[in-house]
Amino acid sequence: MASISGIRGESVTTGQPFLREPLARMNYHMLTDVFITRYENTPVWASFDELTRRFMVQAGKLLTEQLFPFYVDGNENKAAKATLQKLHDTLAMELGIDPLSALYNGGYRYPISDILKNFLQRPYEQTESADVFIKRRISLVELGFREFERNVKAANAALPGQLAELRKETPLYELARSLKVSALSEEFSIKHNKVLNDALRENMEELNERFRQAKFPLAYHNGFIQLSSDTVISNEIDKPFWALVSGERWKNVERDMLEAVDRRDNKGRDPALYAAKALESAIKIISGEKGWTRGNENGAAAYIDNLISQKNGRFTEVWEGEALKAFFSKVRNPLGHGPGNEEMPELTTQQDDWAIETCMSWIKSLIRRL
Repeated sequence: MASISGIRGESVTTGQPFLREPLARMNYHMLTDVFITRYENTPVWASFDELTRRFMVQAGKLLTEQLFPFYVDGNENKAAKATLQKLHDTLAMELGIDPLSALYNGGYRYPISDILKNFLQRPYEQTESADVFIKRRISLVELGFREFERNVKAANAALPGQLAELRKETPLYELARSLKVSALSEEFSIKHNKVLNDALRENMEELNERFRQAKFPLAYHNGFIQLSSDTVISNEIDKPFWALVSGERWKNVERDMLEAVDRRDNKGRDPALYAAKALESAIKIISGEKGWTRGNENGAAAYIDNLISQKNGRFTEVWEGEALKAFFSKVRNPLGHGPGNEEMPELTTQQDDWAIETCMSWIKSLIRRL
C-alpha cells in the first residue's frame, strides 16, 4: 500500500495501520466513556454473520440520514457535518485509530458521512477478533445517539426560557405576531420541541428493534448501550425505568443505576450497592421535594419514615416502608460497610440481577406516585 505523509489510521481492507493526511479537528479532547471500553473484558460476539453485516448498514443510515442528515434538499447540512466530524474525532481518540476509514478514493475525498459509513460497513476479515471489530462500531452508534439525546435534553431545558421571551411584549415580537411569523411564536417553539423529542423516541425504538433483529443482546437508553438479554425484563422494567429517570432531576439516580448495570455486566464488585444508592437517592429526592426532610435524618430508614408518616399522608404504606428498610438492612448495609475480619459479603449473579431489578421497580413505583 502506498504511503502518504501523516498520522496513522486503520486500513479499510485489513485493519492494519496506514499513513494518511491529517484531518481538521478540535484542538482538545477529553476521555469519553464508550461501549468498547466498558465491555473490553466481557466477550459478547464470537463471530461476524450476515445479521451483523446488515445491522452495520442500518446503523450508518441511522446516524447519517436520520439523526444527523448530512444532506438536506441536496445541500450539505453544516450542523450535521460538524457533529459527524465530532463523533469521528471522539471515537478515533478513544480507539487510537485515526482516521476511522480512508479519506480518499483516488482523487475523490470522502465526505465525513461516508467516512463513518465506510467504517461501519468495512468487510470483516477472519484474522481480526469479531468481538473487538463489532464493539468498535457499536461504540460509534452509542456516541451518535448520546449526542442526539444530549441535544434534545438541552433543547428541553431551554424551552421554558424561550417561551418566556416570546411572551414579552417587545416591538419585534408584536411585529412577528401581526405578520404571523411562525418561527417567533410559542406554538412553533412547542411544536419544534415535540418534533425533536418524537425523533429521539422513534430512533431509540428503531435502534433497539434493530438490535433485536440482529440478535444483539443490547439495549440503548439514556446515552448508553448496555447488555440486555431478557426481553420481558427489558420491556417491563428497564425501558420504563430509564424513561422516568432521564431528566436532570434524577441525574444521580440515573448515574448510580448505570454504574450498577455496568458492574453487573462486567462482573465488577458490588453492583447491588450502586443500585441501592440509586434507590436511596430517589427516596431522598422525593422526601425533599415534598417538604418532609427535617435535616436530622441519619440514614435511609429515616427518609423512609418520612414517606410512611401518617402526618405526611402516607406516601407509601407502612408495609412498603418495612420492605424498603429490609432491603437496605439486609442488602445495602452489609455491602456498604467494611466487614473487618469477617468474610467479605458477595452476592451471586442471580442476586445481583434481583437487587437491580428490585431497585428499578421501587424507583419506578415511587416516581409514578408523585
